[in-house]
Amino acid sequence: MSILVVAAHPDDEVLGCGGTIAQAEDDVYIAILGEGITSRYANRNDADQALIHTLHGHSQTVADMLGAKDLYMMSLPDNRFDQVPLLDVVKLITPLVDDLKPHTIYTHHPGDLNIDHLITHRAVLTATRPMVGCPVKDIYTFEVPSSTEWAFQRLERPFTPNVFVDIQNTIETKVAGMGVYEIEARPFPHPRSPEALRTIAKRWGTVVGLDYVEAFELIRSIR
Repeated sequence: MSILVVAAHPDDEVLGCGGTIAQAEDDVYIAILGEGITSRYANRNDADQALIHTLHGHSQTVADMLGAKDLYMMSLPDNRFDQVPLLDVVKLITPLVDDLKPHTIYTHHPGDLNIDHLITHRAVLTATRPMVGCPVKDIYTFEVPSSTEWAFQRLERPFTPNVFVDIQNTIETKVAGMGVYEIEARPFPHPRSPEALRTIAKRWGTVVGLDYVEAFELIRSIR
């Protein structure tokens, strides 16, 4: 069996489920739909292409660190997914589902400040409609620190995790993976800092009596 992680931006994969990926027994494939960072420029076409190339190189390094089988980098415009027809986003995901036949998908929760995360969630659900022959049985959503909680539970419905994965043995791999994304990392008390990532994992750990945990909300499970 295989697992597919569908993330909107470089770093979402490690922030959302890096510890879980790093200890998965099944083959894990990562798809990152957006190019990253171009929203920081007044004009997308003015973005430093060398910087984008470096960022994508970081994604490959992180995928290797986490033990992913393969990485798929797409090129949707950063923080502008709402300018792309939803069908076009779905058509990026559908071939991966057809080819990889993942049993499980991890992706974004919809109650999130970032519009790209919301659209990624919608596109995943559309691409994995439970019709005859769909291989996807389980869909989990993750939070992205500095985005999900900053919606302050006012957009869509709040992230309400009901599945918890013990990542005591891989929390430092997750932190190190985020460290590779030097363009995206921030000092404490920013949620993407090493200290904050450990604190978030400890916080979810206290909910279920463990040291370090990644939390997920199960969207559907077919048995």
